[in-house]
Amino acid sequence: MSLLLNDKIQKAFTLIELLIVILIVSMVYILGFSGVELGKSKPKALTPLNLKETITHANWFNGQISLVCLNHCKKCMLRQDIGSAYTPYSGGVDLSHIKAYTIDASDTLQRIDYGRYNDKKICLKMDFYPNGSSTQIILENDKGAYFLPAYFEDAKRFDSVEDAKEYWLENTKLVSNSGEFY
Repeated sequence: MSLLLNDKIQKAFTLIELLIVILIVSMVYILGFSGVELGKSKPKALTPLNLKETITHANWFNGQISLVCLNHCKKCMLRQDIGSAYTPYSGGVDLSHIKAYTIDASDTLQRIDYGRYNDKKICLKMDFYPNGSSTQIILENDKGAYFLPAYFEDAKRFDSVEDAKEYWLENTKLVSNSGEFY
């Protein structure tokens, strides 16, 4: 009879073995999934090349939104409509020392002065609309110049502001010449 009792004891796990298995599984879970947040996507850091795409493709984008960047473009804020308050952008911002340009009616490149918000100088202001359009603008930093189109295209990087200006003017001519752009 003692042989039968011994067989039953040998076939079962001890409490210590079960605790060790639970500990190992817990460690693997903690190490493997500690940085994973299911169902939540963090906003991307805003850069001149992904600015429009990041804002318009965000889960919280539901129509018109305005972007304002302050403090040498190290801090950006968003507002859903003209009547709402600005809220801080929760993602990173890689737009430091951006200069914004537009082209006036005589095809001259003009640096944009946006003024101030809460006594801080605005370095960038853009509006994004439900149809996918946005403010057309040229941005410049120490890495190059960037053309951000109003419609359709992705942002493009250029070596100089003058190259971006020429691209802007070329696209304007294409659009105005009987639909060749499409």
